[in-house]
Amino acid sequence: MTAHFSDIKGKHVIVTGGSKGIGRDVAIEFAKLGASVVITGRDENALIETKSELSRFSSPHNYIVADMREVTEVIQMVDEAAGLMGGIDILVNNAGVNLPKSAFEVTEEDWDSMIDTNLKGSFFCSQQVGRYMLKQKKGKIINIVSQMAFVGYFKRAPYCASKGGAVQLTKALAVEWASQHINVNAVAPTFIETELTKQMLEESTFREDVINRIPLGKLARPRDVTGAVIYLASNMADFITGETIKVDGGWTAI
Repeated sequence: MTAHFSDIKGKHVIVTGGSKGIGRDVAIEFAKLGASVVITGRDENALIETKSELSRFSSPHNYIVADMREVTEVIQMVDEAAGLMGGIDILVNNAGVNLPKSAFEVTEEDWDSMIDTNLKGSFFCSQQVGRYMLKQKKGKIINIVSQMAFVGYFKRAPYCASKGGAVQLTKALAVEWASQHINVNAVAPTFIETELTKQMLEESTFREDVINRIPLGKLARPRDVTGAVIYLASNMADFITGETIKVDGGWTAI
C-alpha cells in the first residue's frame, strides 16, 4: 500500500510567511515528506533559523526575503524560487497580518497594510506562480484565510474584509484555472497560539470569549492547520478546487 502523502516527495514548494507560526509548521512538514521548500518573509533572522530546521531533512531548502505588500518583490521572489528549485508545484499563501482595532480607530495605513499583505500579496503571488504552473499544466495553490472570512468579530473589520476577499479570490482563480489542472483551495483556521496571536490571547477575558465560541472547547494548534494544507497539496485532493476547509473547532457551524 502506498504511504499517505508519498506523492509530496520531490515536489517544489513555496511557503510565504514561512519562518513563524503556521507557515513554519507547514514548511517543516513538507520538508519531512521530502519536498524541496522555499520559505519567504520579511524577518531574515527568523528565516535563517527556520531554514536551519528545514535543513535537517534531505531535500535542498532555501529562504528569500520578500515583502508581500510590494508586487515587484513578490514577482522577483517567485522567479528566484522557481530558479532555485527548478519549478513550482505547490504554493502556500500564508503571509498575513492582523492589527486589532475598533473600526473608528483604523487608519488608512492600517487598512492598506492588512489588505495589501493578506489579499493583494496573495493575488500577485498566485498570478506569478500560476504562470509557471500554466506551462506544466498542473499545480496546487493553498491560501491560508481565516474563519473571520465567514463570521464577524470585534476589532477585526479590515482583517475580516481581507480574508473574505481571499476566499472569493480562491473561488475565482479555481474556476479560471481549472482547465489547466491548477487546483486553488483555502484553509480557514480559528484563533491559534502563534507569534501573531500570542499577545492578544494573553488577555484572559479575550481568551475565554474565544474558547467559549469554539464547540471543541480549545484553541487549535499549528499542526491542525498543517494537516489540512498537506491534504489539499496531495493527490488525494486532486478533484477538489475552489473549496475552503474550516479548521475552527466548530465555531462557524453554530
